[in-house]
Amino acid sequence: MNFSKLQATGNDFILVDARRVDHNWAELAQAICQRHFGVGADGLILVQNSRVADLKMRIFNPDGSEAEACGNGLRCFAKYAIERAVVDKTNLTIETLPGIRKVNAYVSQGKVEQVKVDMGTPRFQPEQIPVGAKVDIIPVLNYPLELGGEKLTLSLISMGNPHAVSFISRPAASFPLAKIGPEVERHPMFPQRANFEIARVLTRDKVEARVWERGVGETLACGSGACAIAVAARLLNYVNNEVDIILPGGVLALSWDGVGEVVLTGPVEEVFTGEYTI
Repeated sequence: MNFSKLQATGNDFILVDARRVDHNWAELAQAICQRHFGVGADGLILVQNSRVADLKMRIFNPDGSEAEACGNGLRCFAKYAIERAVVDKTNLTIETLPGIRKVNAYVSQGKVEQVKVDMGTPRFQPEQIPVGAKVDIIPVLNYPLELGGEKLTLSLISMGNPHAVSFISRPAASFPLAKIGPEVERHPMFPQRANFEIARVLTRDKVEARVWERGVGETLACGSGACAIAVAARLLNYVNNEVDIILPGGVLALSWDGVGEVVLTGPVEEVFTGEYTI
């Protein structure tokens, strides 16, 4: 099986042209995403045909679960499809589980270097996230939760997948994410588990953050997580409409007017291509 490895701000993915082939993709993701025994990646992305958009994207986590949304994955997907002439345009519609996403690729000398993604409108109703806990105020902002000795205040948002954002006052690097992340991800209040983001506001246009991704663990960046951070920070009046989210893998530019779609822009690179025996 031919594959390509791409990364977007350190969030790395294995991409496969699956328009004419089928496989047990969940099982393959568990094997191929392993860092030591496989290729190594934060997820396996499939390029498939679509009846409602230019192409369809499916993404499987390293634990074999299928993810609904992935902003960094969409950027990698666009670069892969455009540079291999799967499509012959730079403005694409891509079918995903939460709906159709629009992407705009910026090409220089035949190479896609930056991609802007319309990530959809954030959702706040508990059943849309989903959240099992009883809440009285929507959107759910600064919901108190204590885990592992850490007092968290969670802002709960769906970007097509569930997110819990906690703003902290100390540097993001000092937060025990490896300990607290799994506890938030699998907390009983999240029936479909959750992505967990910790963030520290630096200025009204800069936020530093780290992300624990559902089914993956800590990653160097997360597109939908950056969107959730920007939305929560905007609702809490911590930031302006446009904000840079600074993650361990790099910087993502976010824009949200408080009403419509969240727009994510960032770089993307191809790392290598190869063959994998299945």
